[in-house]
Amino acid sequence: MTNIGIYGSAGRMGQAIEAAIAEAGLKHAGGADQGDGPAALAAKADVLIDFSAPDALEANLDACIAAGKPIVIGTTGLQERHHFLIDNAAEHIAVLQTGNTSLGVNMLSALVAEAAARLGEDWDIEILEMHHRHKVDAPSGTALLLGEAAAKARGIDPVADSERGRDGMTGARGRGNIGYASLRGGSVAGDHSVILAAEGESITLSHRAENRSIFARGAVKAAEWLAGKDAGRYSMKEFLNI
Repeated sequence: MTNIGIYGSAGRMGQAIEAAIAEAGLKHAGGADQGDGPAALAAKADVLIDFSAPDALEANLDACIAAGKPIVIGTTGLQERHHFLIDNAAEHIAVLQTGNTSLGVNMLSALVAEAAARLGEDWDIEILEMHHRHKVDAPSGTALLLGEAAAKARGIDPVADSERGRDGMTGARGRGNIGYASLRGGSVAGDHSVILAAEGESITLSHRAENRSIFARGAVKAAEWLAGKDAGRYSMKEFLNI
């Protein structure tokens, strides 16, 4: 029976993951929060799930490397430095990093990639996301995941060829660019829509998260799958085989 530890256990997602572990009939190795015993937790868990904070990621990765334990990273707001740390860790342990652990969102990502590749630059891509008032990063990790899927399908740079925070006289959108818009309010767990618009027609691909349990269940399933995998960097695509 897989024994799962949680980094960021005191947060909303950490509590939801603990419930999902119990629901799945797996073992819970315990939890740790920022600066609070990452090494001790890694030593006793078979696999770790990290929904803590970007500032805690380095210590959590170091603990997993030292213990030789795989880790699922669902923390969002990561910067280039964090991805460098993840790449380094993946040389020693199995690491699955994703902007969203929902199975539905990752299937949406595959659909977005196919649509972006088949429809071409005449179809503008806009990504709209809404989350609860407490979310601190924007665009959301999920919005970026969807944008990266579209950018890869079209062979463009997901950062350089994007448009964010439009305000005032911004001029016309750049041809082929991917636009992002972020809304915040209430207790929304996560709504994402990818709009592909051309002259005279448009397509909207959407996903609505009704509560955090979908992310927690996906993270637990991914962790169970990752346990025992060879060192390397994995994504939800490998887990879902899409």
